[in-house]
Amino acid sequence: MRALVISGGGSKGAFAGGVAQYLMEHEKREYDMFLGTSTGSLLVPHLAVNNIPKLHKIFTNVQQQDIFSVSPFVQRKKGDREYVSIDFVNSLWQFIKMKRTFGESKSLKRNIRKNFTLEEYQKIKETKHDVVVTVSNLSMNSVEYKSINDCTYEEFCNWIWISCNYIPFMSLAKVDGYEYADGGLGCVIPIREAILRGATEVDAVVLEAENMGKQRVLGKNPFSLMMNLFGHLLDQVERNDIVIGQLAAKNNNVKLNLYYTPTSLTENSLIFSKRLMEKWWKQGYAYAAEKHSSY
Repeated sequence: MRALVISGGGSKGAFAGGVAQYLMEHEKREYDMFLGTSTGSLLVPHLAVNNIPKLHKIFTNVQQQDIFSVSPFVQRKKGDREYVSIDFVNSLWQFIKMKRTFGESKSLKRNIRKNFTLEEYQKIKETKHDVVVTVSNLSMNSVEYKSINDCTYEEFCNWIWISCNYIPFMSLAKVDGYEYADGGLGCVIPIREAILRGATEVDAVVLEAENMGKQRVLGKNPFSLMMNLFGHLLDQVERNDIVIGQLAAKNNNVKLNLYYTPTSLTENSLIFSKRLMEKWWKQGYAYAAEKHSSY
């Protein structure tokens, strides 16, 4: 049983889309299971129905307003460089309204339902073994994996959204009395879960460079420093997930193929730029092609 696993990584998910396109269209890989965390959760349902042109159009055209109903960021451009700074006005209003997050992501929730249809949900249940998204149960301090086979259409769309909620910059969700957030807070890339669910071969796309040799520039204010800190912590979680996944693969005689980004694509994966995401998609396709040509 073959599984495709995609890590979290915000806008860098475009790179994973390019890798998946090469594997599915050129290498003719057919996957029984798809597992994702955060941005990976957005990708896997569309990959499961094998509608890559639709996925490419959606993913490379995402803008800040498609994600945030209340954005904690202001996107700016300086020369060829695009970056974000904190929207202090919106953040202040969140404090005044006694909200617990700097921003809200209800726009993303609407867009998930708009772009992932009931017909596609039903097609997956009929043709694929499983599609799984990762969420963090903050109330119980645990990681949970939500299978499409255990959810209604509405429930599954909700879990996809929850898996992407990178707090404290996006919404905090409540389900059945428990509070949930981005799956990456507990498991950035669920390789081990794919193996536990019966995968005998796993293609895992890691949206980070294998070797981080570049020195990071830390934020100049508390908000941007907080983002750097979260990025550092998630990098450590991701490395642990990979080591655990490699051990699980070895112990269960599972073939594990890892696809890293060749370089660090961005220091802020909450920048959604059409130019950059189209570039990263092409890089992902080219990287996978180069990796397979060297076999």
